[in-house]
Amino acid sequence: MLLKKNIPIGYVFGKVKVELFIILLYSTAIAIIHELFLVVPISIPLAVPAILGTVISLLLGFRSNQAYDRWWEARQVWGAIVNDSRTFARQLLTFTESQYEEDEVHQLRQRMIRRQMAWNYALGQSLRRLNPTAELDKFLSRRDLEHCSRFSNVPMALLDQQARDLRRALEEGYINRYQQIEIDRTLTRFCDNMGKCERIKNTVFPATYSLYIHFSLLLFICMLPFGVIDYFGFLEVPLVVAISACFLLIEKMAIHLQDPFENKPTDTPMTAIARTIEKDLKQLLHDQDLPEDKRQEKYYYIM
Repeated sequence: MLLKKNIPIGYVFGKVKVELFIILLYSTAIAIIHELFLVVPISIPLAVPAILGTVISLLLGFRSNQAYDRWWEARQVWGAIVNDSRTFARQLLTFTESQYEEDEVHQLRQRMIRRQMAWNYALGQSLRRLNPTAELDKFLSRRDLEHCSRFSNVPMALLDQQARDLRRALEEGYINRYQQIEIDRTLTRFCDNMGKCERIKNTVFPATYSLYIHFSLLLFICMLPFGVIDYFGFLEVPLVVAISACFLLIEKMAIHLQDPFENKPTDTPMTAIARTIEKDLKQLLHDQDLPEDKRQEKYYYIM
């Protein structure tokens, strides 16, 4: 994901360099023909492209707002996933206990928390239409990977495994009924957030709306040299290119933001978020593995 401190100028204008080159040739040709070859100059009132430009500005502003709303909703959903992942790990570590089978409980905690790390990566990969099982072997057992391979929706398969282990924990007495309900609510929120991401991904922006705006923008650019040629002469070439660049960049920005799961520099940083969750959950697991006296000593120094 691009941040405000490291956006290269070449990347920004590289998205419209072909269009700007064509506009440069077009406006130059209009200026040469108008100044050197025509006895009667051809021009149109400046008010015509000005009115059309105002209308296009309103349409582009509306589209940009809608695209940003989709991007921001996606970021909010992944923010909720971060919070719920931490809550899920905390619930497993504090709710589960057994007086006689501590090793079994420890393995259950390890398995479910590491499976949650895998779920975050798998969800991001599937939303980008990449291989959702890539590099999940470092989190999942061979049995879990074989189970996931039978599903087209790998994140859903992982949640199904989590629910099965949760039911087993209840049957074995590692948690009580009330604790099982609370953890299951957290799993339900994971499922809800996955559905929200899929809704954003699969709900495409109306193609006709984008097409009409693009055609109107092309008409505006074609008319613009004729509206300013009488006032600026050959200077209309850089003016037309600069104005066109502004409109084209706004249009490109809206196109990139309208789908926040396309594996582009402007999309939601799902991989970075998944790494943050992985780091936090591993720290919780490492803390749980420490002996009780070591944990108390560490908390003493923190305080």
